[in-house]
Parts: sequence; C-alpha cells; structure tokens
Amino acid sequence: MYNTLITAKEVLAHLHDPNWVVIDCRFSLQDAPKGREDYLDGHVPGAFYAHLDEDLSAPVVPGKTSRHPMLPVDRMVDLFSFWGIDDKAQVVVYDYKGGGMAVRLWWMLQWLGHEAVALMDGGWANWQAQNYPVSVEAPGRQPRQFIPRLQEGWTMDASAVAAVSQDPGYRVVDSRNYERYIGQEEPIDPVAGHIPGAINISFGENVDEDGFFKAPEVLRQQFEAGGLKGIAPDHVVFYCGSGVTSCHNVLAMLYAGLGRARIYPGSWSEWITDPKRLVSTGE
Repeated sequence: MYNTLITAKEVLAHLHDPNWVVIDCRFSLQDAPKGREDYLDGHVPGAFYAHLDEDLSAPVVPGKTSRHPMLPVDRMVDLFSFWGIDDKAQVVVYDYKGGGMAVRLWWMLQWLGHEAVALMDGGWANWQAQNYPVSVEAPGRQPRQFIPRLQEGWTMDASAVAAVSQDPGYRVVDSRNYERYIGQEEPIDPVAGHIPGAINISFGENVDEDGFFKAPEVLRQQFEAGGLKGIAPDHVVFYCGSGVTSCHNVLAMLYAGLGRARIYPGSWSEWITDPKRLVSTGE
C-alpha cells in the first residue's frame, strides 16, 4: 500500500491493474479551464480527471465560505464510487509538477478513511520526461461502492483556530508564501495578512526545483527549524488560502515521519469573511 508518495515508475508498472485508480488533478488558479484542456490533450492512460472547482469543492457562498469549500461527505462518496474506488483500490493522484493541487484529493480520501492513496512524485512533468505512455482516451473503469470512514479530529474550524492561536502548546501554520503571509502582496483574496499568532511554513519549500519532494530527513529539519520542534503533530494546524495547499504540508510532515497534523479547511479566504476576526500583517 502506498499512502504518501509513489514514483512514476511504480505507477507505470500497475497501469493495467484492475485495483489501481489514477486521477489527474491538474489545475491552474489563474486559468480554471486549463487543467481539463491539458488532460484532454494527454494524460496517464486510464486516468480520470478531477477539477478543483467543479469536482473537489462545494459551491462558493460569497461572504460565508472559502474559495474552495469542502464537499459534503455524501457527494464525496458518490464521486469516489463513480471513479471505482472501493476498499481494494490503490489510488494515485497527480498534477502538473509539485502536487500543490492533487494533495486536496489525497487528503479528502484519507479523511474518509481510504488510506491507500498516494501522490505521484514529480507529477505530469516527470511522467512526460520519462517518455511514459500518454493517452487521450476516456477511462473505462466501472463504478464501485466507496464506504466512508470519517476520521474525527483531523480538522479545526475558525473558532477552534482562534482559541489555540495564542497557545504555546499549539502551532497555527500559514502554508502560503512569505509575501502573502506578511501581507506584502495578496493576488487572490481581498484582504492581505495572516491569522494572528500564526507562523509561516510555505508548502513550496517541501519540493525541489523539479517538483520532487525533498528527503524525509531534510523535511524533518525544515519543519523543526520552522517552529514545530517539540509540538505534538495533532497540535499543528495548517491553513492556506482556501484549504488546498495546506494539505501539502500535512503530507510532507507525514512523509517526514513527524505524524499527522490537522488543517483548517476554510483557511484564509473563509477567515476574512467575518470582520470580527482579527488580521495580522508583518512578521
């Protein structure tokens, strides 16, 4: 079973395994149709396509939800069943390169109790670089029954995050880049800054320039140096812009052997919908 990362070579070896399901999660926040268009131009043979906005998120309620609200559990069950994911399935997810979008689906599946899901390290860029087979055909896999087993305690809502943000035994961690964290720039959301008391560990630091995850010992050193040394993993709460790339830090911590952290699914774009919630800028 693979539950964190998997190599493209290992995926290639199982392309025709009836118990393996591959899902293409390519998506661009700046150009929403691009991922599907690129999928139709070519993808890992047999792969389904998951659109971040349309498949992996509930409808946005302006002024109330994040930009990518979490799907209701019953809709996740329908989606995973349609893709043919049952208890026997090994699922592989991938996106363009570093996994920043595909981790959303990785986390969703594990949250519903399906541990056998892994991110293809290096993504589509590496698959192409290896000259592995490419298909434009739609997947032919038949639906199977997905049985959810919701994992309690993996998330925190805004009120819980606010309650622990000043507790020295917890770490609320902003997963966005440093410039967005300090409020120097905000290209997506209407308010710049971060949750008061949060530290910054950018998810982009988990991978190298080619989109491959750094070695577990390197990641472990980064997380500890970033402020997590001595903190219990379930006292670490990651957030990002809309609850997507925060999952990247969860995966990286797990891969580094540091245990499973929590996420605040609503993240920054939900936090700022309530003017009563405080906002910090700077360090």
